[in-house]
Amino acid sequence: MPNNPKHPLGTLKSKPPEASPFLFRFSKLARRPLDRFLHIEAASGILLLIAAAIALIWANSPWATTYTQFFQTPLAIRVGTFTFERSLNWFINDGLMVIFFFVVGLEIRREIYQGELSEWRRATLPVAAAFGGMLVPASLYLILAGAPETRSGWGVPMATDIAFAVGILTLLGNRVPAALRVLLLAVAVIDDLGAIIVIALFYSSGIALSGLLVAIAAFVAIIVMQRLGIRSRVVYIIPGCIAWAGVYAAGVHPTIAGVLLGLMTPVVPWLGPEGFLASIQEDLEVLENGAKGTMGSTEMAAALRHVNIARRETLAPADSLIEDLHSWVAFIIMPIFALANAGVSLSGDVFDQKAVTVATAVAVGLLVGKPLGILLFSGTVLKLRLATLPLGITYRHLFVLSVVAGVGFTMALFIAQLAFSNPSFLGAAKLGILGASGAAAVLTLVFGRIFLSETNHPAIAMTADEAESSTEK
Repeated sequence: MPNNPKHPLGTLKSKPPEASPFLFRFSKLARRPLDRFLHIEAASGILLLIAAAIALIWANSPWATTYTQFFQTPLAIRVGTFTFERSLNWFINDGLMVIFFFVVGLEIRREIYQGELSEWRRATLPVAAAFGGMLVPASLYLILAGAPETRSGWGVPMATDIAFAVGILTLLGNRVPAALRVLLLAVAVIDDLGAIIVIALFYSSGIALSGLLVAIAAFVAIIVMQRLGIRSRVVYIIPGCIAWAGVYAAGVHPTIAGVLLGLMTPVVPWLGPEGFLASIQEDLEVLENGAKGTMGSTEMAAALRHVNIARRETLAPADSLIEDLHSWVAFIIMPIFALANAGVSLSGDVFDQKAVTVATAVAVGLLVGKPLGILLFSGTVLKLRLATLPLGITYRHLFVLSVVAGVGFTMALFIAQLAFSNPSFLGAAKLGILGASGAAAVLTLVFGRIFLSETNHPAIAMTADEAESSTEK
């Protein structure tokens, strides 16, 4: 059917009317490798790795000073006499990363509604594993950190980088059952929630009442708009920006606004697939008449607008936003963040003894504390029969999951930026994150090939819903 030139799919495979045949074919050939790369699950992790490598090379090259100068470039927003000026690094960490945290909030909301966290029996194991994977690394860090000025980094080794972790498991192929990836995603979601709470409570400055009131008013306005049935995403941008500004003015890190907005996003679709099909029947008749030349362009435009609205309302707002923003976050925002924050000078005279202690404490927290905490807490709830292992998962799989959870990157680097104002301590923390994450990745691949046997089904390619249904069977 798609080969039929009269069929829409066949028409879309042909060139647009204004395109040059040669250039159009050339562009399709050029895009093909990129499209294939972007559909690889490990692609986001690979881009993060490339961005981090570029940052490290740049920060240790003869042009190292340009690295700092570039990301400290002042940028300003001016409206009349009002001027808001911050560095490029600030706009990345406090601006772009709000979108990253917004998606995190959406994923947490969806998991609580219909995912692994929707029922307490399913949630017990990932909650226990995530809690242990946060508490033990933080405790190990505090034990090793020693001096009061270095203890503020206790939150750095708490978080797992889900993009890297899933990418590494993907490299193990069919040794990894789908249920293990679902469990990892659930652990990472709770992990992110814990990191967000830590940022809000311990890495934000004192609360300013005026800013807090502005943020609350914006959130209330969003709730009222939802109750009024306003569904257009564009309309929510203004109160969302006001909420961000209020949270920032209140002294709380502005990325928390992104998380709260994500948690407030509806997770129930208005129409669903059946409602979509029912609602567009008349529109399809209009379009069919238009194809026959018996209907004007005005009527067809109205029908297409209605179809577009119905298409938008087929998925829940949270699901459609995750679908739309995931690629932007994974392939643009996170690599830019890595490029801006992973650059650390490796020259020997940069780090004093206290800085070395910070790097060691972060590395031990991620590489030792993460696996130890996950295994200890998950083993306890399993022993007490408060939870059960998902179908197809053994303690060997749980061990591999605990090791890959030691890959901390995006969230760990983000917390490090908040934890340390001392450039030497910050550089040491980054070095500890990068070293431990690299070691955890290598160990995951080694242990995965030693302890996990290959299966006959490509389970890692299954979706969470498919894994869920296979577990129920």
